[in-house]
Amino acid sequence: MNKHTHYQLSFAGFSITLLGAVLFSTKAIIVKLAFHSTKIDALTLLVLRMLFSLPFYLVAAWLGSRRENTIRINSRQWLYIIFLGIFGYYLSSLFDFLGLQWVSAGLERLILFLYPSFVLLINSFFFHQKISPFQKWALLLTYAGLVIAYAGELHLDSANPNFFLGSSLIFLCSITYAIYIAGSGRLVHQVGVTRFTAYAMLFSTAGVFIHFLLSGNGNGNESASKYWLYGVSLALIATVIPTFLISLGMKKIGASNVAIISSIGPVSTILQAWLVLHEKITYAQITGTALIISGILLIGWKTGKSLGQKT
Repeated sequence: MNKHTHYQLSFAGFSITLLGAVLFSTKAIIVKLAFHSTKIDALTLLVLRMLFSLPFYLVAAWLGSRRENTIRINSRQWLYIIFLGIFGYYLSSLFDFLGLQWVSAGLERLILFLYPSFVLLINSFFFHQKISPFQKWALLLTYAGLVIAYAGELHLDSANPNFFLGSSLIFLCSITYAIYIAGSGRLVHQVGVTRFTAYAMLFSTAGVFIHFLLSGNGNGNESASKYWLYGVSLALIATVIPTFLISLGMKKIGASNVAIISSIGPVSTILQAWLVLHEKITYAQITGTALIISGILLIGWKTGKSLGQKT
């Protein structure tokens, strides 16, 4: 299919994409549950997530090399893949897991959902893509929404001494993930979608493992089975399964429709946090969420491009 292919929004495609977006949004909930019920640290939890996801990345890399073997990856492309892999799931995920120790799951998702606006800014500053007046209004909506939601959350967590540190780490996560999305959009057409995704994930997994070995971390005081349960849940429920669902959704209804449907992510996380973690839902959070989603939808609608999905 060429880039002008018209996709019809089928019920099957909509349902698959919606399920994938909701499963992706469970990540913060699972991480918070792990922190609440065990003594596991952020790095160990991230290692377990990558460890149980690794076999699927290896299979994807093998299949990609067979299906896309007509395209040779040169040394410069390899360097870009390594660089984006480090930013995509190593630094980005590390910042995310560390930040979740100190901020609510709902606020985490709202800050993370700024990444499409960062992609727009990166493309403007580094790749000289002009930002239209319409997109500037969309950016204004997005950041106004974050300020409102953040102010409401600050009022609730005023006694939390690490609130600003946690939210800053999530903000860094959003920026590093935006770098990955902006860069990957220029590489996937050169090396193939399957190979790029699999190789980038493998390099990021290597980065996580090396960090863990060098840190000398360990949580030997508790049963390993407790940790594995959360590691498997993060790998399968919040990573592998939704990845395949979103990919299938793109084939059925197109990237633009997937980007729009995926905007349900913050709402899903906030509702799950309320139901499972008993986090409060405030009017400021509702207002901020509405503004952020409106801004992101406007950016996606005007560009007509997928802005990616945060895993």
